[in-house]
Formats: sequence, structure tokens, C-alpha cells
Amino acid sequence: MAAHTSLKSAAVALAVTMLAALPAGAETKGPVTDENGVVVVPAGEPLQIGSFLSLTGADAALGIDARRGVEIALEKIGATYKGHPVEIVYEDETCSPEGGQTAATRLASNPELVAVLGPSCSGAGRAGVPILWQHKVPVVGVGPTSPTLTAPTRGPTFDGFVRVSFNDNATGKFAADYAFKTLGAKTAATLHDGSVYGEQVVRTFEAAFKAAGGEIVASEAVGAADTDLRPVLTRIGTKKPALLFAPLYVSTGAYLVRQMGEVASLKDTELLATDPILAPAFLTAAGKAAIGVKVVGIDFRPETLGPAYQGFVETYKSKFGEPPISSFHAYGYDALGLLLAAVDKAAVEKDGTLYIGKKALNDALHATAGYDGLTGKLSCSALGDCASPVYAVWEFTSEQPDSYALGTNPKRVDK
Repeated sequence: MAAHTSLKSAAVALAVTMLAALPAGAETKGPVTDENGVVVVPAGEPLQIGSFLSLTGADAALGIDARRGVEIALEKIGATYKGHPVEIVYEDETCSPEGGQTAATRLASNPELVAVLGPSCSGAGRAGVPILWQHKVPVVGVGPTSPTLTAPTRGPTFDGFVRVSFNDNATGKFAADYAFKTLGAKTAATLHDGSVYGEQVVRTFEAAFKAAGGEIVASEAVGAADTDLRPVLTRIGTKKPALLFAPLYVSTGAYLVRQMGEVASLKDTELLATDPILAPAFLTAAGKAAIGVKVVGIDFRPETLGPAYQGFVETYKSKFGEPPISSFHAYGYDALGLLLAAVDKAAVEKDGTLYIGKKALNDALHATAGYDGLTGKLSCSALGDCASPVYAVWEFTSEQPDSYALGTNPKRVDK
């Protein structure tokens, strides 16, 4: 009897030990146990992927362009994954923290989502990603570029985030190098709109410009909804900077270029903007004032990215009746491809049913190495940066929106 009790005690102890070895909250469904939970996709049922992008408002081109890239990628795989229809559930994040929070909350309420693509804007990401990761839903960033999203100090609420878009630490450094070395600017002023994106890229630019030997003579900010920038431009003008670095979105950027010409003290100041205004919508809003505006952005010309991208652009034109309307289409395409490559590694299939561990999927995303994307080889760091961008400086040559084409309007001017 004692021996039987001893064996029973040992079995209980072994069971307790095995349970203790599982992370707290671990869930088992079918053949998969995962500490963050398991998404089950029954045979014949859709594989659901969420997406929150900027789809309305002045910056809608960012999200619409990315969504079109996702749709082309979806068509390429036949809109199915291992016999499961692939469904993309879209929400509009309006390029704002409030929109990001609302969109993420809606997506997080769907327990069948495998992961989420997006957002377009950093402020929306800052607000939305922690909500999704609270539900252990991984996010593949399509357009958010703020350094804070992948910084070591970002906190664990961003552990479920990777991005195929670039990190603006590189943008700010490239812009500062171009301003100081190529343009020969020794003094500069900066202007941002208070967004997560704008403030962070300005800080990086300022540090790099000063490190190169330049002087920041003014550092100003406006509100994203401001329409009269003349007072702040007049203040900047009193410092007579050789260059004004202004990473703004379409609406505020258009007000800037239209009103900058009215400030006489800035007539000799060069303006350098960034890629959120690389869109026909900016030409519509800015009119003739857009001509001559220089913009730091990624080199997405077909001759730079190669034959695969050339074919993509032709498909884009055929499907949507126009060339790409912003610079985020390839990121949308790559985001879906990278996600499905990670699903390949994490999913277990049994009798036609997919079992996808949420932690396993997130781990697979962060372990991405050498993924062959339209934007180049993508390899994700532990903090979620995956891109290997090629930067260029562009200059608008016409105010006509239908003339927008990267390479001609705007044309490349840094080489």
C-alpha cells in the first residue's frame, strides 16, 4: 500500500512539474500548446488577418497605396493559404492616435485574427499596437517609421511588433548628411507637427546635423490641424537658417510650402521635407508652390529595386488604372508576404485544420532572416526592424497631380 501511495505521489509530482514547466496562461488546442494562446482555423474556414491603415482624410494615400499592395500580394497567392481562403479585415486608423486606438480595439475584439498588418502612421501605431499585443496579436508594421516603436526603451507592450517599413533614425541621419555635405548648409531650423513621427525624425536630424558641425538655430512645432503657419515661419525667419527641415504630412506640408513664400526673411532658406508628402494629393493641395520642393524618401524606382518590382508596378497600373499614389505600396505587399512566411513556420496542420500558436508566430516573425521582398532583403532584429532601405532626395517638377511619377515628378536630385 505504501509503495502504491509512493508511486501515486510520484506521478502527481511529475504532473505538477510538467504543468509548472508550461508558461503561465499556456493554452493547448489540438497538437499545439502556446503560452500566448492558439488560433484555430477549421478546415475550409478563412484565415483572418486584420489591417489598420490610413484610409480617409488628407493622408489617405498612405493607406490606400499600402492596401493596394496587400491586395496584389493576395492575388498572387490566389487568395488562399493551404486551402483556406485568406480574408483581410480592414479598419481605418485615420493617421491619428485616436484612430489607431479605435481601429486596434475593434480588431482586438475578433479572437479569430491571426495577426494584423499596419498601421500607416506612427501615432496610430503608438496607440494601437499595445492594445493588440494585450490580446497577443502580432503586428507587422506597413508604414510607421518612428524610432520609438523599435527602441530598446519602448517597453514590453511592443514585443509583438515588427515592421517592413524603415526606421526614421536612418531618415534623419540621411537628411542631415545631405543638408550639410551636399547642400552645404551650416545652419538649419526644424519644424514638426507634434506627431510621434515628426518629432522623432526631427530629433534625429538635429543630433546628426550638429554632430556634422552644423548649428540648429530654431526648433519649432505646429499643430497637425493648424492652417496658418505664418507666425512660426516668421519666427524661424528671424534666425535666417540656410535650411528648414520639415517632416510633415500632406495637409500641413501644403500649408507650409504655400505660406513659406510669403515670408521674405525665408527667401534664401532651402526647404527639405520627407516622404509623407510623396503623393499626388500633396500636389493637389500645394499647387505651384510644390515645384522645387525637395523630399527625402526611399528610392522605389523600378530600375533600383529590380525586375520583380517592375512587374509589380505594371500589375498595379493594370489593376488600379494609375501608377502608385504614394510610397507605401511595396510595404503592403511585403508585409503580407513576410507574415505568411512566418505562418508557414508556426502553423501546425492536422486534418485540414490549422493550429497557430501566437507566441510561435511572433517568434517566427522576429526570426525572419533574408526574406526576399520587393523592398529588398528583410531580416528582423530582436526589436522588430526588418528593412534595408535605399534613400534618395527627390524634387517636384510640376504641380499637376496626374504627372506624379517617382523619377520624373519628383525627379531624383542627390546624384
